[in-house]
Amino acid sequence: MAVCVLDGCGFFCLLMVYLSLAYADHVMLRHILMFKYADSVLFPIHTTVIHIIILMILVSHLRAVFTDPGRVPLPVTAIDFSVLHGGTPRLNERGNDDWTVCSRCETYRPPRAHHCSTCRRCVRRMHHHCPWINNCVGELNQKYFIQFLFYTGILSLYAMGLLLSAWLWPLVRGHSGETEKTAPSDNRAHLVHWIVLLVESIILGLFALFVTFDQVGSIIRDETPIERMKNSLRKDAQRDVPHTRKPKMELLREVFGRGYVICWFFPCNSPPSSRGLAYSRIPDYDL
Repeated sequence: MAVCVLDGCGFFCLLMVYLSLAYADHVMLRHILMFKYADSVLFPIHTTVIHIIILMILVSHLRAVFTDPGRVPLPVTAIDFSVLHGGTPRLNERGNDDWTVCSRCETYRPPRAHHCSTCRRCVRRMHHHCPWINNCVGELNQKYFIQFLFYTGILSLYAMGLLLSAWLWPLVRGHSGETEKTAPSDNRAHLVHWIVLLVESIILGLFALFVTFDQVGSIIRDETPIERMKNSLRKDAQRDVPHTRKPKMELLREVFGRGYVICWFFPCNSPPSSRGLAYSRIPDYDL
């Protein structure tokens, strides 16, 4: 289990995640379900579905927060990196099949590992550092991060569906139902909460959709955004060759697990990728 990064922005974003979930839960229960379906069989059904989705969000988010994303272990004994700081080009060159030396955390790192300035560590197949989980998105927790985004999008769509039914249901039935028995001030309070929940659902839904698309796309291309950015800055002759030519399903299984596809939707343990997690090999550098 990884230790939380001591980052003020990260802790603030974690707090915002849980406050947003608590507020969405409160509005859907108090201002939609109890207001519209208090005496209906739909009340326990909607309540159960909502809390199952929220439970999946919480579990996947906590696993993304506390799972080691694939940090490269620091050397047990100090290594002389004076030649590295002297600017020797050989130590900074990168090959697809060779280990490299990180000049910031001063350790050997395997292929496709990158340094995170917030975590101050190198992370295997680092996608980016996400303040919403106060952790890097890397080789070992990318699955949980995508699940967190997926269930956040599902909850946003569910909330928008409940809001739409709350607005249109009196018009469909031809009468205002319980709204006639409710004080005007209560109706205004419900309306304000509905509008705030709608805005929150749209923003979170679009965010989850965009980031999920980016995450899945990087898996299928077998190229992290850092690698894509580096390749775009290099000349065509100096670009890295593709890491693999594996089928898309094989690449997805390396992230989500090699079991049944239905298991991809649950935040349970998944086996590491076929690249393994061994760090015993030390590159032969002339230091």
